[in-house]
Amino acid sequence: MISIGLIGLGAMGAGMAKNLAKAGFLAGVYNRTACKAQSLADELGVVAFDTPSALAATCDVIFMCVSRDEDVLEMVTAVAQTVKSGAVVVDMSTVSSSTAQQAAAILAEKQAQFLDAPVSGGVEGAKKGTLAMMVGGSNEALEKIRPILAAIAARILHMGPVGSGQATKAVNQIMAAGINQAVTEALAFGKAQGLPMKKVIEVVSGGAAGNWFLEHRGPTMMQNTFAPGFKLALHHKDLEICRKMAENADISIPLAEMTLLNYAQLMEQGFGDEDISALYRLKMPHKLS
Repeated sequence: MISIGLIGLGAMGAGMAKNLAKAGFLAGVYNRTACKAQSLADELGVVAFDTPSALAATCDVIFMCVSRDEDVLEMVTAVAQTVKSGAVVVDMSTVSSSTAQQAAAILAEKQAQFLDAPVSGGVEGAKKGTLAMMVGGSNEALEKIRPILAAIAARILHMGPVGSGQATKAVNQIMAAGINQAVTEALAFGKAQGLPMKKVIEVVSGGAAGNWFLEHRGPTMMQNTFAPGFKLALHHKDLEICRKMAENADISIPLAEMTLLNYAQLMEQGFGDEDISALYRLKMPHKLS
């Protein structure tokens, strides 16, 4: 029987761990905050490992969901100390394509396979197991573990070699920035017209301009509520990655650049841990505290 471990129990990772456990796949977890790992392990009836290396020594498939490029490389380096030959390491973090390629090279020396498999769908998707997953790496390795991935993602697509998953996620993050700009600006405009905004959101959501962000975040924005969701500071981090990739490709991303400036302003005001819909604060600053 395949043994599966998960590293990283933030808002996304914890939801994924619960779905893997519910499907009968999860053997153990690791988190830097040991008490968090132990609490979830007790809840799910799995092992809380003391180190990533201890988890890797036991597990055949290793999932990772951490925040930053340096975290991914730190965890992969630790995993590589004890990883089994033939093991598959699946990184669901959002990092650069080059970081994914570095991680794959580290694990290849140990005859382990690496898939960069960032996800989209937010905390809600992680909890419900309905994430969209974009995968870079060996298609053979992907197909080997696809039934396991189906416990956490409703849509799983192979995008190409290692790094392709992260490049696809960068497309997603740039698009999310543009949608955030459009929705917050339009709702601020509607509010300024004195319209019944609940009805505006309902009717627009059913038309050509309808989108997930409007439907799920529009109502909370109108209540001046910005609970994550997807933390603004994390999207800022992702867009910094997109900026570097765009520079390397000699392509401009002006909407993302504007969003970086807006997010920086909000972070300076102490709103970095709010949902990205907090961008609405800048559209109607005289209405919000």
